[in-house]
Parts: sequence; structure tokens; C-alpha cells
Amino acid sequence: MKLASLKEERDGRLVVVSRDLQQACHAEGIAPTLQAALDHWDECEPALRALYQRLNRGECNMAFAFDPGSCAAPLPRAYQWADGSAYVSHIELVRKARGADMPPAFWTDPLMYQGMSDGFLGPCDDIALADEAWGIDFEGEVAVITGDVPMGISAEQAPPYVRLLMLVNDVSLRNLIPAELAKGFGFFQSKPATACSPVAVTPDELGTHWHHGRVHHRLRVLLNNQLFGEPEAGVDMTFGFGQLIAHASLSRRLGAGTIIGSGTVSNRDEHCGACCIAERRTRELLNSGAATTSFMRFGDRVRMEMLDEQGQSIFGAIDQQLVPYRGPAT
Repeated sequence: MKLASLKEERDGRLVVVSRDLQQACHAEGIAPTLQAALDHWDECEPALRALYQRLNRGECNMAFAFDPGSCAAPLPRAYQWADGSAYVSHIELVRKARGADMPPAFWTDPLMYQGMSDGFLGPCDDIALADEAWGIDFEGEVAVITGDVPMGISAEQAPPYVRLLMLVNDVSLRNLIPAELAKGFGFFQSKPATACSPVAVTPDELGTHWHHGRVHHRLRVLLNNQLFGEPEAGVDMTFGFGQLIAHASLSRRLGAGTIIGSGTVSNRDEHCGACCIAERRTRELLNSGAATTSFMRFGDRVRMEMLDEQGQSIFGAIDQQLVPYRGPAT
């Protein structure tokens, strides 16, 4: 099934969305928010699924046209947002460009950071930032939303805890990253609010394209209406989501509504393009000695979407414009 949250107060209002993303219906009497549904998944899931089936059959009398522009993130705020870096060939490429060695452990133990989770951006919300000189970049990723995960589970035990999948745009401020990492304490200012696709879907919606903890579809990224990249998300993903969940739960339990990201989707084949500017700049540097693609400028628009075999959008599109932030309202 497909679920979304309309903008309403801080945690949104849960709606069920039709498979073709054309219609929606409020989840009245089942759960007011997606977090509430996740907290009581065993009770809520059958009722939500029954509503989804009625909606797809055209039997929901209260159905209305689905508008991604009215959506918050599926989880407008989450208890945890842990972003991995599962495409290790992407890390290898970036490190090669700056002449850094590749530690062998990077291939066996995932990298992960804990990001800002108290306010995700909706799929059509502007990216408002103060300074182009920060090196503003987008990162197209796949993410999962979990149920309650016990501490210390194995990668093999993890897949049943995946409740939903979605896309994310993990915005990065590339020119702030080096100074932060040099302090030895990880990302903070260099990782502002992340945006999410309008819809989160249960794994069964992906059919055979969801296996081994990976989504086997292409992630299409456009910058200013020009194709930037379309890599296959299931290819070159060193760590599947089972491994990422196991890594995150090694020393802590994960509460229902934890979001875990894949990191930038990336393929070794450079003809597939890239899902972030940094990767394209890295290839330019390696191929010609200079990075010529600039980071985002105010007015730029980025769009991210994943299509099925029939060309239908699975999660809906993240479609955002970069705008200048003018300071806090007074």
C-alpha cells in the first residue's frame, strides 16, 4: 500500500494513496498520523490495507484528488534519521580524487551518521539556505522506515522490520564538510533538512524489485529539467538495508518510525550519471583534471523520481527549488 501525510500541524494527517497516485482517502478511525500507525502497526496495517484496496477499486466514497504539493514528508518528524553510505564505490571514487587511501574496513562495515530528524521537508518544499558559497548539493537516496527493532539483530533478521520505503533528498553543504570532519566529531551544520518523497510504500508494492534488502529500480534525477543521472539502485549497493539496520541496532534498539537511508545511489558505470553533484565533479576531476559542474545556485530546481516497468511513478516525485534564506521571521 501507499501512504502519505498531508500538511497539518507538526505530524501531518495520514492518508492512503491509490497505486496510480491519483486519489487519496483520509485514514479516519484507523490512525491520525503515520507515526501513530507505526506505533500500532499490527492493529492498523490490516485496516489501512483494506482501505487501500477499496480506494484502488474506486469504492472509497470520500476519495479526493491526490496533490503532492499538499504533502508533508510521510513522517514530518521522526525519532531517528540515520543515513548510511551503502554505495562504497562512490566513497572510493571521491577518495581517489583527493589522493586518499581506501581503508579496507569501508567494504565490510557501513559508514553511518545521525542527521536532523525533527523537521523533514515535504516533497515540493523549497530548499531555503543562506549562502551559495556553502557548496549546496542534492543527494538522491532510497530510505526505509522501520518498526520497533530490537538491539543486536543480525542482517538476516532485519528485513521483516522494514515497514515502508521512500525516496529522500539528503541535502549536503559540501564546502562546510571538510572543516566539520577535521574536528573529528562528524556532520552537523553541513547537513541541513532532508526532503522526502510524497509517498512511502510497503515492500510488497515493489514486487520482485525488492529483494536482498535492495530496491532494483533506477532513480532518475533531473537538474533544471535536464537529466543528471539515472543509476540502478540495486546495483553496486555494497550493503543492503538488512546490513544497515543491523549496523544501526548493534548497541541500541530502534523505535518505530526510525528512518535509515542508503546514501547517494551510485553506479560504477559513469554512463548512468550521478545522483549528486559531488560525484559528477569528482569524475570530471579524474577525467580532465578539473571539476567544471558548479554546485547549486539560487533558482535551480532538482527533481527525483523512481518509475516502474510501465513508467508509472512509484513514490511520487521530490521536486524542489533552491531559494535564499532571509533569516528568521520576527
